[in-house]
Amino acid sequence: MTRDIADVPAVEVITTVAVHLMSSAAVNLGLAEGGEDHKDLDEARKLIQALAGLVTAAATEIGSYHAAPLRDGLKSLQLAFREASAVPDEPGQGPGEKFTGPVIG
Repeated sequence: MTRDIADVPAVEVITTVAVHLMSSAAVNLGLAEGGEDHKDLDEARKLIQALAGLVTAAATEIGSYHAAPLRDGLKSLQLAFREASAVPDEPGQGPGEKFTGPVIG
């Protein structure tokens, strides 16, 4: 059965969108099965940037229980992006770092 969107709590919508952004970014980083065939760092950068903005903006609304794993996933993607880049961005200049600050492994 299809749920009426009005019945879906905001936290569920936000976390679902975040998971979709994470999954798409992972694929574009080449982390999925057959990874190199789908690797596109430009697309990954955009998705990680959008994810960072969403997670940062929504964190106070969804609470730390939901925000903490999203932040962890975001950081993992940011580190994977840095590792996948032939010429890594300067600290603080990577995707999403204007929202999260510099990401160090």
